Amino acid sequence: MMRHENHSFTSDFILLGLFSSSQSSLVFFSFIFIIFIMTITENTVMILLILRDSRLHTPMYFLLSHLSFMDILHISNIVPKMVTDFLSGSRTISFAGCGFQIFLSLTLLGGECLLLAAMSYDRYVAICHPLHYPILMNDYVRVLMAGASWLVGTVNSIVHTAYALHFPFCGSRAIDHFFCEVPAMLKLSCVDTTLYERGVYVSGLIFLLVPFSLILVSYVQILLTVLQMKSSEARKKSFSTCSFHMIVVTMYYGPFIFTYMRPKSYHTPGQDKYLAIFYTILTPTLNPIIYSFRNKDVLEAMKNMLKSNFLH
Repeated sequence: MMRHENHSFTSDFILLGLFSSSQSSLVFFSFIFIIFIMTITENTVMILLILRDSRLHTPMYFLLSHLSFMDILHISNIVPKMVTDFLSGSRTISFAGCGFQIFLSLTLLGGECLLLAAMSYDRYVAICHPLHYPILMNDYVRVLMAGASWLVGTVNSIVHTAYALHFPFCGSRAIDHFFCEVPAMLKLSCVDTTLYERGVYVSGLIFLLVPFSLILVSYVQILLTVLQMKSSEARKKSFSTCSFHMIVVTMYYGPFIFTYMRPKSYHTPGQDKYLAIFYTILTPTLNPIIYSFRNKDVLEAMKNMLKSNFLH
């Protein structure tokens, strides 16, 4: 038994991936690759704009720059491996590689959940308590919010990664997913993981349901404040912004809650990987568009950056 467990710690896993090497898969693969390039470009541009333009040195854009950085790391943790696997035809991932994917993925997913809640609080204060905004969202508060998102996400991830990888994997080592994700890996374990799943459920409450509830409450308050605005133009603009934010937040939290807060027995093969596309690949692409590129200040900053580059 001991020899078998040792063996399980050294052998590789196999990622079944999203697509088989067929013609239709090539189209889907190209689509994923284009999204990857777009995400890296959009988020890098966003970070550069925020760093360069003094008008974007506000708490909202400070938090947004952290969101962009998380999105770059997140998609880079997953897609390049998918690309190399697809092109090489190999689907193996080492035990250490799998552990690293789980660790980085959980750090960023947890951190982003908390950061999105911080961003909704920022919007709530800006719209509902504009006079108190400089006090409630001062430099200390915004650094604390961003720092806490990274720190709490990392600590939670260390605990889950260590726990998920200590289980023995006795039978098949084929993970029906495009990256190493805890629910998909638990299915391969040959011991009872019920107790650990309860821990995942508690983490889900802290990182998913609590922030998601706070975001909903913030946006309800914002909408109530917006409805009292005299200017119909301001009302329209705020409604449009809020609804777009809520769509992206729901696209991120919805599949994430569905994957992590259901018992293992309710997970069907392959279902998790299609849900994971939303929070690992699609929302990192949409975040910069929804939160920033529709914004007057960001477009102005972009014009200035392009102008200065052309002048040089």
